[in-house]
Amino acid sequence: MFKVLFWCLAIYFLYRFIFGLVIPVSRTASQLKKKMAEMQAEQAYQQQEAFRNNQNSSQQKQTSSSGNSTFSGTASKGDYLDFEEVK
Repeated sequence: MFKVLFWCLAIYFLYRFIFGLVIPVSRTASQLKKKMAEMQAEQAYQQQEAFRNNQNSSQQKQTSSSGNSTFSGTASKGDYLDFEEVK
């Protein structure tokens, strides 16, 4: 009698453990892996787009600077101005 009751309780707790902990954890882990793969693919796509945009803008700058060769070399340095500190 006690042996049957023990086995019934053991099977019940094993069932609760598997369906209450093991299966939800494995589902969550697989969902996390899928989401991480999606995020990595999206990030790689965004990096490719940024790289393409940078290439396009640098090509446009090169074509515009080659067309306007009348500017001096100091104009291509940008907004930086040298200054000396006065004491």
